[in-house]
Amino acid sequence: MDISKAGFQPKAITLTVLAALLRLVPHPPNFAPVGAVALFGGAKIRGWQAYLIPLLAMAVTDPLRSLLEGGYPAYSWGTVVVYASFLISVFLGRTFLRRSSTPARVAGVTLLGSIQFFAFTNLATWWAMPSLYARTAAGLVECYVAALPFFGRTVLADLFYTAALFSAYALLTRRDTERLPATVA
Repeated sequence: MDISKAGFQPKAITLTVLAALLRLVPHPPNFAPVGAVALFGGAKIRGWQAYLIPLLAMAVTDPLRSLLEGGYPAYSWGTVVVYASFLISVFLGRTFLRRSSTPARVAGVTLLGSIQFFAFTNLATWWAMPSLYARTAAGLVECYVAALPFFGRTVLADLFYTAALFSAYALLTRRDTERLPATVA
């Protein structure tokens, strides 16, 4: 039985987990492989594992980051929002990148994932923090404007790490197909 046909893809899973572990390496705020992990996992991991493996990688690395960086709880109300947005990105990867992952398509879906993360998480921040942002249209605009510097870093990180993951996967799978013996007709 071919294990890759049974749903186990060791290269894709390994790259997903390794990229998630990069969250533990010091990095500028919002320059992490989170969006890339979700998109890549959605595109390259089959079945329900496409959602579970990236989500588990986040759930495991969140408390480790909390221990390393200190000063904040590993999980909060915001974790639910971030994880929900993360699952949306997995869905985007499964829907738009599973069958076709040209560089232009990957870049476009990556930008879509960055935008949905920005829109969703900042809407939740605005709603959950009325003492920080008034629950008015002006308060919502203020919340989004305050988050713009973080958005730029998120987009750059998502593009960088997504390109790295898809490139590494293409390189690894190409090397494997080049090693396969030619079939005799």
